[in-house]
Amino acid sequence: MDADPGEITHLLAEWRAGSPGALEALTPLIYGELKTIAAACMRREPTNHTLQPTALVHEAYLRLAGNGGTGWDNRSHFYGIAARLIRQVLVDHARKHLTKKRGDGGRPVLLTEAVASVSSNAAEFIAVNTALDELLKLDERKARAVELRYFGGLSVEETAAALQVSAMTIQRDLRFAEAWMLGELGGQQS
Repeated sequence: MDADPGEITHLLAEWRAGSPGALEALTPLIYGELKTIAAACMRREPTNHTLQPTALVHEAYLRLAGNGGTGWDNRSHFYGIAARLIRQVLVDHARKHLTKKRGDGGRPVLLTEAVASVSSNAAEFIAVNTALDELLKLDERKARAVELRYFGGLSVEETAAALQVSAMTIQRDLRFAEAWMLGELGGQQS
């Protein structure tokens, strides 16, 4: 994260307040980090994947820019929302892929496997998304930890900082979330 966090937070606040030029000043500061998040997600994809990191970042950016700067309080919150939007773009891509090629039935899939390849595991990826939405209703922090870690590509320490808890708490949250989601995914696979 090369850009000054305080400057990003300041520009986000200006953008939210409707300051002309705030988005234009903010874009070069956040683009690199959005590209890093997208690249982390795409590293787990096959090399022949039809969605490239740049396209993923551009789609997420369009969704971020389209909301007029509302919905976040600071830089960490903004990147959390960006990670969620990247997840939504990947889910949308998986759904489109799934309409072309139905899944092969199923076995329980690990969270890391489903996130690892949208193209080859589109059905599982959508099931993970549904389970994550259910986890969000149950425990928002645990769901956000999964989003930031697996879809945002953040380290445990970065996830902890974004959610303002300790790294140990994030590790416990992730273990719980993975076990809970595995139970949910296993229940849907019969």
